[in-house]
Amino acid sequence: MTAPVVVLVGPPGAGKSTVGRLLAERLGVTFRDTDADIEETAGKPIPEIFVDEGEPHFRELEVAAVAAAASGHPGVLSLGGGAVMADQTRALLRELPVVFLEVALGDAVKRVGLDAPRPLLAINPRARWRELMEARRPLYLEVATAVVDTEGRSPEQVADAVLEALELKA
Repeated sequence: MTAPVVVLVGPPGAGKSTVGRLLAERLGVTFRDTDADIEETAGKPIPEIFVDEGEPHFRELEVAAVAAAASGHPGVLSLGGGAVMADQTRALLRELPVVFLEVALGDAVKRVGLDAPRPLLAINPRARWRELMEARRPLYLEVATAVVDTEGRSPEQVADAVLEALELKA
């Protein structure tokens, strides 16, 4: 088993992909995003998976993608915002160095806009984002080795904070 050196979790707009790429570069490892893995497997974008096959099918693909990446990717791994909802995924993450990138709604809006093609935020995005965070925040905290607040920080500063929190040398 080849485990990731860092796993990033958090809601949309937390900066998982941006910070993940920076971390991978600094650590001299590769970056992998399970959302990209799912799209490659399905042969279509995530919003289309939601529309064509529904959220339960997407979540099945997500569990499989996280399991494959968690046991076969020795670099930095970024998970989709809802990946922590699955019991199997949380069980896997308990054994890994996981960082929860915490983000305030205002920052998330600035980073991704809430009109982006995110299926779970399509209707009343601000209220829905708050609901998702209410449900997911305890799960992010459950799996987190460390929590890094992204508020007011550049991606470079967040990457520095992740390295410091996990005591990793770039």
